[in-house]
Amino acid sequence: MLPEMTEINLQPFDVEKVRSDFPVLAQHVYGKPLVYLDNAATSQKPQVVIDALADYYTTYNANIHRGVHFLSQKASQAFDDVRVKVKEFIVASSEREIVFVRGTTEAINLIASSWGRVNLAAGDIVLVTTMEHHSNIVPWQMICAERGAEVVPIPMDDCGVLDMQAFGTLLTDRVKFVSVVHTSNSLGTINPVKQIIEQAHARNIPVLVDAAQTVAHQAVDVQELDCDFLVFSGHKMLAPTGVGVLYGKEKHLEAMPPYQGGGEMISSVSFSGTTYNEIPFKFEAGTPNIADVISLGVAIDYLNAMDRKAAAAWELTLMKLTSEKLSALEHVRLIGTAKEKSAVVSFIVDGVNAMDLGMFLDTLGIAVRTGHHCTEPVMHRLGIPGTVRASFMFYNTAAEVDRLVEGVKKGIQLLRA
Repeated sequence: MLPEMTEINLQPFDVEKVRSDFPVLAQHVYGKPLVYLDNAATSQKPQVVIDALADYYTTYNANIHRGVHFLSQKASQAFDDVRVKVKEFIVASSEREIVFVRGTTEAINLIASSWGRVNLAAGDIVLVTTMEHHSNIVPWQMICAERGAEVVPIPMDDCGVLDMQAFGTLLTDRVKFVSVVHTSNSLGTINPVKQIIEQAHARNIPVLVDAAQTVAHQAVDVQELDCDFLVFSGHKMLAPTGVGVLYGKEKHLEAMPPYQGGGEMISSVSFSGTTYNEIPFKFEAGTPNIADVISLGVAIDYLNAMDRKAAAAWELTLMKLTSEKLSALEHVRLIGTAKEKSAVVSFIVDGVNAMDLGMFLDTLGIAVRTGHHCTEPVMHRLGIPGTVRASFMFYNTAAEVDRLVEGVKKGIQLLRA
């Protein structure tokens, strides 16, 4: 079964002009032009983001919120401005709802530890989906083991679509939290998170949305979704590694205890006791990742300056083109064929190990991902050890799709022999 096809338009915007903003894409690998199709793992960075990182360390490197000197004041202002940019980017109601973290994984661990330790008790259930990344399974397993609670998965069908009827059945009085991925990194499935949130809220159950694979590819409005928490990583949306965002409704962040202790997260410290800072600083202990937060702001500026609808349409065009051409090859089977999909194509080749094919494609200069993609339960559900995954960004081209398909053809001929 293929994703629903639409008329393929190969000229939605000037892709080559966009590519010129990303210096890594111009290089050769093993003497061949690089085809980078591992964007779900991490995106490439435009020159303006790289320049912002260098500019901070070159001209105003200083710690923030603690110094009265010029460099500290400049760095503090640049850092604080990004919190406002993030608030506007996801349409939060206040910058107080924006917490800077190292990435999606740390954000989920923060919620599981801080919210879970206060609110979960023996016999409670945390609902996740079968298609979660390990980072949205393991933290909940850890806190549930501590509290005597249980993690229960919402099932999916063979196409990688959530069983919403089963979700309704699972949504009992024992469920105290729902934590779901917006877009599957291994299947590309876009889940009906608004419907999930509405059903959970009807029973006063808070919901966390993992938007790591979403925010670079479509607009996200947390107020329209009405999610309680939303998390994402900078490095998947053109920013550096080591920076991410936790959005939480004020009422939840105010009620939650701190995740870590140290400087910045305190109001007053004495040996008789400590009082904590206001949100969001209560959750930002120690010196933050100043340079990368500032660069995240530049990445947001870059995305905001684009025609994001045209960019998203181009990515989906590439996904559909790839799906169509690969499915026409003998021995190839697509994995993850939901109607609502992001620009991710996962596939297997009968009789060929996914890692072997990925290594062969690498010799042709084609970068893809192979394995279980940190979603082992997905692979167990589908009865496969792993897949080859091509994931697209707006800077990819139709010519790169052709190179991938030709590479897979050659790989089949060589490796099946």
